[in-house]
Amino acid sequence: MLTLRLVGIVALLAGLVVGAAPVAHAGVPRTQPAAPRYYLALGDSLATGVQYDPATNQTYVSAQGYVADLYARLHAQDPSLALANLSCPGETTTTMIHGGCPYAAETSYGTSRPQLAVAEAFLRAHRGQVALVTIDIGANDVDGCASATGVDLACTMDGLTAVATNISSIMSGLRAAGGWAVPIVGMSYYDPVLAAWLTGPAGRTVARESVWLSQVLNGVLWFGYALHGAAVAPVAEAFHTTDFTPVTVPGLPTGTPRNVATICALTWMCPYANIHANAAGYRVIAQAFAARLPAPWRRVAAAG
Repeated sequence: MLTLRLVGIVALLAGLVVGAAPVAHAGVPRTQPAAPRYYLALGDSLATGVQYDPATNQTYVSAQGYVADLYARLHAQDPSLALANLSCPGETTTTMIHGGCPYAAETSYGTSRPQLAVAEAFLRAHRGQVALVTIDIGANDVDGCASATGVDLACTMDGLTAVATNISSIMSGLRAAGGWAVPIVGMSYYDPVLAAWLTGPAGRTVARESVWLSQVLNGVLWFGYALHGAAVAPVAEAFHTTDFTPVTVPGLPTGTPRNVATICALTWMCPYANIHANAAGYRVIAQAFAARLPAPWRRVAAAG
């Protein structure tokens, strides 16, 4: 059954190639875009900059998220650049399209419209004035599919199917509204479930299974972004997601894999079991985005 579901997802992605390719060629503009004025940030809690506070056992929106970090670099290069951050914590690919983000009431646009509709309206209203769009979306579609007992394959396949379908709709909407000249950079995800490695033999099995899940999710996202002319920030690689090489790290057991140690260093998973990046982790994510910026912003990557 798992093989049949994977074949179905591959067929779905192949169908998207056939349907999207003519649009990509037809929509490429022949003239240079207008002078940059806006950085538009889209996505979930990582784009919002959510962190965890051990003192209160609460999450909060910090000023140290990757969007804030990246914008600071861009603004230093172009002081006229303005930030429009439309991200919503808890957003899935489905709620981005149809609405229902659990924290939409706390966004600048409220619950009346989905994030994608607001983004499309912004791009249409500022056609030729958007210097950059960044987006991270899809992790919440499979959040909860990995637990202490392993990876729920049915949950995983349902989530991956939703991501494969929805990421194409999201990117098509952004391209239709903003045009093909607008630089868009998506991202791959790190794997917070790797922290289960530290709980014992069963946790090590879960950690290895979760890496498989993250690789498939990131592959689906990469395909959807690339299909619509977007670059992909290699966050998974920056967090050494697939690297199980033993390393020696103070405070962690001897032989802890590099990917597990990285999750402990760059997120709140060890020992607080909170999936969000910490300030250092957000800086790493920002640098991964900076490395994929288009030519006008190349100095930003070097500044990191």
